[in-house]
Amino acid sequence: MFRKAALSALFATAALTAAPASAQEAEDVGATTAPFTLPDLPYATDALVPAIDAETMEIHHGRHHQAYVDNLNEAVETDDALSAMTLEELVAGAGTLPDAVRNNAGGHWNHSFFWQLMAPEGERGEASPELAEAIDTAFGSMEEFQTAFEEAGAGQFGSGWAWLIVDPDGNLAVTSTPNQDNPLMDVAEEPGTPIMGNDVWEHAYYITYRNARPDYLSAWWDVVNWEQVSQNYAAAVEAN
Repeated sequence: MFRKAALSALFATAALTAAPASAQEAEDVGATTAPFTLPDLPYATDALVPAIDAETMEIHHGRHHQAYVDNLNEAVETDDALSAMTLEELVAGAGTLPDAVRNNAGGHWNHSFFWQLMAPEGERGEASPELAEAIDTAFGSMEEFQTAFEEAGAGQFGSGWAWLIVDPDGNLAVTSTPNQDNPLMDVAEEPGTPIMGNDVWEHAYYITYRNARPDYLSAWWDVVNWEQVSQNYAAAVEAN
């Protein structure tokens, strides 16, 4: 019940297409079944320079994310039960599904969420008072939270993600997951509703930062869409 409510809330706030007309449209997109499609970026590929270069965005979105979409469609197309499931259902039940579905449904969901967490200069806003207070309560300060988040990303062995989540008790926590898993999956060691996540696969940063993942994690704060993160937090708290 927790994961279903959390997924529905996130699909309603973090749209899986560019600039949906309404929260209901965003939720409908999240609920679509196969064939899944690649969402447009909500900004130009060079909008996040210098933190993230244009070539990285072009490859990351147009090739890597597209591959997850294509592979997910291929993985479910011959199974009527799987092809009838929504993306949120595939993510929530990932542990019971074939690896090809788990990995590619996670890749599609995670990246669709990730694009919305960044914004061009002048459109990023600030953490809402409610989110800022929750961060202070959980971590002591924004600076201590950022340190914990960067450490989670840097410490994730191999490929994966760093997350800020609202846990089932309604508290903020920092966690990480391997590969394309996320805290909404039934396999998550630390379950919760993601309100922020950063991709620490090398394809997210290697062109600019080479193997210096900590430098990428530090620079990423310059492009965080705090308005979206605040909306995600409000939705997660309400769903909790």
